Amino acid sequence: MSTTSTSSSPPSPPIVLSFAASDPTGGAGIQADLLSIAGMGCHPLSVITAITVQDTTGVEDVLAIDAGWVEDQARSVLEDMPVAAFKIGVLGSVENITAIAEVVADYPDIPLVFDPVLASGRGDQFSSEDMVEAIFELLLPQTTILTPNSLEARRLAEIDEDSAHPELPECARRLLAAGCEYVLLTGTHENTSKVVNTLYGSHGVVRADQWQRLPGSYHGSGCTLASSIAAALAQGLSIEQAVQEAQEYTWKTLAAGFRPGMGQFIPDRFFWARNAGSGDK
Repeated sequence: MSTTSTSSSPPSPPIVLSFAASDPTGGAGIQADLLSIAGMGCHPLSVITAITVQDTTGVEDVLAIDAGWVEDQARSVLEDMPVAAFKIGVLGSVENITAIAEVVADYPDIPLVFDPVLASGRGDQFSSEDMVEAIFELLLPQTTILTPNSLEARRLAEIDEDSAHPELPECARRLLAAGCEYVLLTGTHENTSKVVNTLYGSHGVVRADQWQRLPGSYHGSGCTLASSIAAALAQGLSIEQAVQEAQEYTWKTLAAGFRPGMGQFIPDRFFWARNAGSGDK
């Protein structure tokens, strides 16, 4: 069989590297990231930070990957392929946070989207207080856009602060002061008729979007949103454009979500492929 020259090959799609834990349900974690990044037209790379035992009802156990392995996974692919965006999810340990912070520090021009997954939807904890402190000190200063829900934003913003329940604009201010360029605060956990997602920058609110609150509980919505923002940034969109495109994609995955088990619904990241034959694009 003849070999096709590299010069005649089609250009590769933009590449996004995700650091996240494995979720055997495919609803969240690295599996959700891979599906979302691919669904948004990019090529996903993966660095596994932890292995979980979970189903759609909750997380039973988490085993962090050795930090040396985490770093080696990342260095190997970064030396081989041009990455256009980073996405970070569950980190597994303080040692992993340190290793990832050192890796991404070597690529300051690559946008970094950080979804600070501190607990599962059921409330199972992914991050100790030491890990939260390490996130605050080592990763937030390198983050292009942070995508916490309101519970995560309040927990992160309380680091070294006296206020027990800061208001969300104050949370955003503190997270921006910690070094994030932008903070997208999602409103899924707030008691509002619609889900309100607000993007904050150094000068205050950049945009606020309202979305119909869908019935049911979804496993992996935050992973989907952060990964699709990373994919949009990898394709050259501005922060504001990327946030808008990613929200639209995420809402459609949720609207098409399915419930394969006994717990939460799972977003359908390839809703567009299943709708292709019907003309509903």
